[in-house]
Amino acid sequence: MALTGKDRCAVVTGANKGIGFEICNQLASNGVKVVLTSRDEKRGIDALEKFKGTHLSDLIIFHQLDVTDPNSVASLAQFVKNQFGKLDILVNNCGIGGVVRDEEAFKASRTTGNEGLNNEWAKGILSDTENLTEEKIDEVVNEFLNDFKEGLLESKGWPTTVSAYMISKAAMNGYTRMLAKKYKSFCINCVCPGYVKTDINYNMGVLSTEDGAETPVKIALFPNGGPSGCFFDRDGVMSF
Repeated sequence: MALTGKDRCAVVTGANKGIGFEICNQLASNGVKVVLTSRDEKRGIDALEKFKGTHLSDLIIFHQLDVTDPNSVASLAQFVKNQFGKLDILVNNCGIGGVVRDEEAFKASRTTGNEGLNNEWAKGILSDTENLTEEKIDEVVNEFLNDFKEGLLESKGWPTTVSAYMISKAAMNGYTRMLAKKYKSFCINCVCPGYVKTDINYNMGVLSTEDGAETPVKIALFPNGGPSGCFFDRDGVMSF
């Protein structure tokens, strides 16, 4: 029997603002108990304050989380175990910044990050779900990095606009399918929320955070036995 909203608990990473914050809001509105996490403790507490005095205040709690710190991850896992004894939903929303961007140049490019991956070698590896491994995904990323350093992105068919972002997404999508194949009792999917107005694109998107959160929340609330290893956007299941 599928769990009802009130039976479920969730963790949302990178949830102190933007899409992550709105995902917390919408999950809680569906009766899910939500752990709002943020790397910066003050920003996380400030985000939690926005729910005080609302009908959702009893459903959302805060815990600090830095996904790059194993001790922080372990602390959150122990907190969830003590608080709920289980975890039904994990929304990996947070991103890790690794570049310094020129805001004006980014705005002038008006990019949506939808440039294709035309490197047939990389596409072949990432598309071979049956034989995909973590080592092969790392191989693709390392090859991209080498070609980037040599100035060979365009000639090798790699994206040339927000290229690191694009390759990180392709690698993540491949990793999602690999995990779904390995852990068949879990529903593990990846979701594109659309081009949402957030800080990462200097609010140049066309969708509100409310609109952007709708698809991730819908996927998170699938009943037991739902689809796994899929890539969703606002229109439904898409090809990788």
